[in-house]
Amino acid sequence: MKPRHVAIAVLVATIWGVNFVVIKVGLRDFPPLFFTGLRFLAAAVPALWFVGRPKVAWKWVVAVALALGVAKFGLLFVGMAAGMPAGLSSLVLQSQVFFTVLFAAVLLHERPRPVQLIGMGVAAAGIVVIAFDYGVSSPISAFLLVVLGAGAWGLANVATRYARPPDPLNFIVWVSAVAVLPLFALSLVFEGPAADLAALRGLTWTGVGSILFIAWVSTLLGFGLWNLLLRTYEASAVVPFALLVPVAGMLSGWLLLDETVTPVRLAAAGLVIVGMAAATVKRRAPRVEVPPVIDVPVAAR
Repeated sequence: MKPRHVAIAVLVATIWGVNFVVIKVGLRDFPPLFFTGLRFLAAAVPALWFVGRPKVAWKWVVAVALALGVAKFGLLFVGMAAGMPAGLSSLVLQSQVFFTVLFAAVLLHERPRPVQLIGMGVAAAGIVVIAFDYGVSSPISAFLLVVLGAGAWGLANVATRYARPPDPLNFIVWVSAVAVLPLFALSLVFEGPAADLAALRGLTWTGVGSILFIAWVSTLLGFGLWNLLLRTYEASAVVPFALLVPVAGMLSGWLLLDETVTPVRLAAAGLVIVGMAAATVKRRAPRVEVPPVIDVPVAAR
């Protein structure tokens, strides 16, 4: 990759890591499900005018919207509101790689390679260590909600594989738009209209900034730059940079929110990152030896 594209990949990973800190800050002003709906509303409304109609079947837009927009982000925001730290959430959510490989094996009949199985085992060991270390001082239910969110992300990845959207930005904008109403409906049922109205009446610049950062910087700008890289290079060259997301998330959580990073969690984070790296290794195509072409003189022909 060219140096400027490497810088873009690192920038996107940093944005997505800091995004968890911004979510944590925004949750101080909004109920989690209502906050999630506002995030997708802010991302979809200005972009729908430019991306045009969906370029895949509506069933895939709805399926990914429910799995990714409603389930994954809804569970993530609720888990973080229940006490899950921002940095730890950015790490645990990467277990989506484990769920993606598992669901692809079951639903797409893709056989995982031995290196993937070993990598998933190492990452799972790291997640278990984090669960025990986190559960000593905090409710384990918040941790499990984020793990379930990672599972929903795995389902969304498999659905996206089925959909094969030709324009990923168009796809994510429509997924965001479809997710808005179910999230607001869930917020009315579980959080209540009084809580939502109170959040709107007490709206602060911090709350507005959180919504705009998550919607415009993390979603639209982040996915736009990421898709630019994927159109320019092979996925195997771009995707490994996503492993920097939990690094940026844990570092920014420690710097900006004074979150505790214990030696046990650092060691477990190393296991997760190494395991996820092994699980995303792409198999190289076998090299085909081409016999040399021997030029035959014209007279011999």
